[in-house]
Amino acid sequence: MNRIGIYIIALISSMVFVSCQPIEDRLDIGGGITADELDITATPLVINGKKTNKVVLDNKSPVLSSWDYGIGVTRKKTDTVLLVVTGQNDIVFTGKNPDGTEISKVVPVQVDELYFEVPLEWGYLTDGGEKNWVWDTDQPAVWGNGGYMASTAPAWWTLKEPEIDGQATGEGVGAKMVFSLRGAKLSKVKSNGQTETGSFVFDMTKKITLEDGTVWAKGKLTTKGVTVLCGKSPNEEGKPVYEYDILILNNERMVLSYPEPGVGAWGTAWFWVFKAE
Repeated sequence: MNRIGIYIIALISSMVFVSCQPIEDRLDIGGGITADELDITATPLVINGKKTNKVVLDNKSPVLSSWDYGIGVTRKKTDTVLLVVTGQNDIVFTGKNPDGTEISKVVPVQVDELYFEVPLEWGYLTDGGEKNWVWDTDQPAVWGNGGYMASTAPAWWTLKEPEIDGQATGEGVGAKMVFSLRGAKLSKVKSNGQTETGSFVFDMTKKITLEDGTVWAKGKLTTKGVTVLCGKSPNEEGKPVYEYDILILNNERMVLSYPEPGVGAWGTAWFWVFKAE
């Protein structure tokens, strides 16, 4: 064999050897950074000398982003989000390193003023953290039916708190709901301690106005994964209800309603009457 042939064979052998090496030996994806090394900021816009509830998020670190700002999560490297309560808001950043490890850091943000409009109901319902709600035993009835767009509380078939267990076991006396701002979380705690957890959201644009201009419902509360206490529709085989018209919601009281499908004014609706604990 001549020298050229020997050279070609040697070259091929070298290429085969290299191609058989594990990828891990040839690719170095690098390690990760620690939470202390994160270069992230959450900066509220300042207007008239006050820190507002619009916050600019910025991640300058070599990690994937996940910002939990209380009522939502954004995975953008840079984004602008809206906070819904004054005082200190804790934004939780979770980053994923190239090697797959995750790191987290809490970024406190002070909000002086809700300059950018948000539904006040977030504050009513959660007190800026979490808040317990129970049946309003100060009222004549806490659950039952009445006229859709006619009644504003149980009016036809009405139940008091001790009678609720006959409709939803464990959801009467001793039961409560916990509305949490972090993650917009709703926990239903039954009288035996059993807890069901889901989430909630508002849409305060979905008002219902009567012919005389009176606002009957000021918005809509939608829950996911859990209902409110005794959240069922008896005439629909007890199906769970996840969408409620908000008739009253302030710091002390909450009244919700749900119309049976296809009803018009004066048709059957169901009503829930709660108070802050």
